[in-house]
Amino acid sequence: MFLSPKEIQKRMKALAAEIERHNKLYYDKSKPEISDFEFDRLLRELRDLEETYPDFKSPDSPTQKVG
Repeated sequence: MFLSPKEIQKRMKALAAEIERHNKLYYDKSKPEISDFEFDRLLRELRDLEETYPDFKSPDSPTQKVG
């Protein structure tokens, strides 16, 4: 499946937002909604996209933070 650059950026932003939301639920509220496996899958997808499309990588990305 081919994604346009705009779609790739949109997916990366959506993944980052979802990861941040789950981080807050897990660390701040102690109310995780997904398993660690599912969280790692999201993080891995974002990391893979960032490696493939480094120009779209945000300095605020959850992959750049120590959790």
